[in-house]
Amino acid sequence: MTTTALDASRVPPGPRGHPALGILRPLRQDPLGFLMQTFTTYGDTVRYRIGPIRSTLIAHPDGVKHVLQERVKNYTKDHLSYTMVRWVAGDGLLTSMGDTWLRQRRLAQPAFHRQRIAAMGEMMVRRSQETLAEWEALAGHEVDVGDAMMRLALRIVGDALFGTSVDAQAEAISHNFHLISDQVVTRFRSFNLIPPVLPRARDRAWRQARAALDRVIYGMIAERRARDEDRGDLFSMLMLARDEDTGERMSDRQLRDELLTMLVAGHETTATALTWAWGLLDQHPEAAAKLHAELDSVLGDRPPTVADLPRLAYTRMVIDETLRLYPPIYIFSRAVQHADSIGPYHIPRGSSVDISAYVTHRHPAFWPDPERFDPERFTPERVAARHKFAYIPFSSGPRMCIGNTFALMEATLALATLARRLTLRRPGGTLPAPEPLLTLRPLGGLRMRVERRERGAWNG
Repeated sequence: MTTTALDASRVPPGPRGHPALGILRPLRQDPLGFLMQTFTTYGDTVRYRIGPIRSTLIAHPDGVKHVLQERVKNYTKDHLSYTMVRWVAGDGLLTSMGDTWLRQRRLAQPAFHRQRIAAMGEMMVRRSQETLAEWEALAGHEVDVGDAMMRLALRIVGDALFGTSVDAQAEAISHNFHLISDQVVTRFRSFNLIPPVLPRARDRAWRQARAALDRVIYGMIAERRARDEDRGDLFSMLMLARDEDTGERMSDRQLRDELLTMLVAGHETTATALTWAWGLLDQHPEAAAKLHAELDSVLGDRPPTVADLPRLAYTRMVIDETLRLYPPIYIFSRAVQHADSIGPYHIPRGSSVDISAYVTHRHPAFWPDPERFDPERFTPERVAARHKFAYIPFSSGPRMCIGNTFALMEATLALATLARRLTLRRPGGTLPAPEPLLTLRPLGGLRMRVERRERGAWNG
């Protein structure tokens, strides 16, 4: 597929939908099923209307590349979905645009240098060993895997950001963030465009949750400002960074927006991916056997280190394939600033484009037998032969997630630390359906039974 000259007569195919609501009703009832059915029926470029919003689903990697890289300035985050996220997260790297985003990205980039992230590996393993000890004490019993992975990921990102434990605040952070994120989804799907300022219970709950998050973050900022010292963590780098043009540091509000974005987004996405990985390994004993064989060979009786990562290739492939099947951020939208063409189709100004990693990761032209769990899709040879934009769990182009290296290292080390000693079993054997909220969580949670494993053996 190639981008051609503008042709306003070429409208992509798509479902007609309700005269007033468009495809809002089926999208509410089964978002993932609707997206896949739409792609299967109409192809790589699909036009539909969600209430008053005209939108185009872009599924082919060429079109994804066009939006995220080649014409990135034409497809912005000036979109209703990001407006709602700004109500709580402000103008952090996730939601900011234009010169504001570029300035913040320049200030934050050194904090995510590969060498700095690698130095955090020991902390990631130490925190994972704490979860290992908790689970070993529960051998033979069931655990809520999603809750456990959320706690682990929040501890890790808290330590990385603040250089100190946020365990005391972790429950409040997680509870309040999930309350707000669930509201964002329901408000967007009902086109409730009014900010949460009304004197009704739902709006009050939102405001109370945001205030609770602000108390934690601003409290940490005030404590750091009082000392103004470099503790070697990401917070210090953000606080002490100066704009190369103006020499200015981030304001308290800018720091708050970046820290909150990194704290909540950084733990939610990784935890969700790890949760699905445990369920998929239980469903696919041949993959679990290969994982355990690698861990036994590389690690033996010791925990992993950053130096082991090149040899934990299959462990990383398990994470990559999990992110393919269950990308935590399964869809994101962009606002079209100027009329454009993608392939033979006209993309009108003022409309939106939707990119769904869930759909693109199942494109049969790039992923044979796409519903099958196969970590070896991610061997170096197969990755090199595949379209770069066929795999976008962290988005791509200039606005690729700044924390992708951190997240992948964290997930690989955490899985290696835990799976070296334990297996998890799902009673009944089936996986929950994915629930498309802000992230793609298992519907109703994922409870599994903890079992110890002996080195060199797998109880398949």
